Amino acid sequence: MDLRGASAEALAALTERLDDAIGTQKAAASLGDELFTVSQLVRGEAGLRRFATDAALPAEAKQGMVQQVFSGRVGDATLDLLTDAVGRRWTLSRDLADVLERLSEIAIVRAAGAKADQLIDELFELSGIIDANPRFRSALSDPARSVEDKSALLDSLLDDKALPATVTLAKQSLAGTYHTITAALATYREVAAQTKGEVVATARVARPMSAADQKRVAEVLGSQYDTTVHLNVIVDPDVLGGVRVEIGDEVIDGTIASRLDDARRRLVG
Repeated sequence: MDLRGASAEALAALTERLDDAIGTQKAAASLGDELFTVSQLVRGEAGLRRFATDAALPAEAKQGMVQQVFSGRVGDATLDLLTDAVGRRWTLSRDLADVLERLSEIAIVRAAGAKADQLIDELFELSGIIDANPRFRSALSDPARSVEDKSALLDSLLDDKALPATVTLAKQSLAGTYHTITAALATYREVAAQTKGEVVATARVARPMSAADQKRVAEVLGSQYDTTVHLNVIVDPDVLGGVRVEIGDEVIDGTIASRLDDARRRLVG
């Protein structure tokens, strides 16, 4: 989500409001569900979205409209956040829906409580399952299937095996906001890590890493990037040896294949 100017400022301010609004984990889960529902309504209703973000209209008029539309349909915490949101300035009209959806993701992460690390790992594992099963991936992305049908497929896979927050985010990934389900899951992992003050790194290796090796790599990366790193590991048959790390937009390629390519280029050059 690439927000600029007023929209980025709105997200920062609303995230602070969200943290104040979250009480129990159950309340956080409910808030996340409602914010997601509202975000999809705003995304799908162009007239509502334009009115709610029209800089030429008084903030009071826009806030009165959303209170009239949503009062009694969502909880007080959701209505307060939405009222605050429409009273702010937005760089682009579509940013309002994006920010409401991001707030829903943060709330759902908060609903996982102390199990945020488990949430990140489960989202990573689910992404791997989808990548490794083309038929399952096609079923989840098939436009001819209803969202309810796709949700049932996810339930059959995750029921009693994953955190409620994992199931909720997995189902939100079906909305298509991030174009693909795996892209959505990757974003959710980053949001969960950011909520904990961490970043996510993915290591591709030729064979499984011991817990001690994973800890060592995470510590080295954390020292290099001056942050806490949550490391996920993929065993990749294309990696002959060494490790390839993806962290944010950066790639650290220490694989044997990469070193051979470097040597080959030096010889040719």
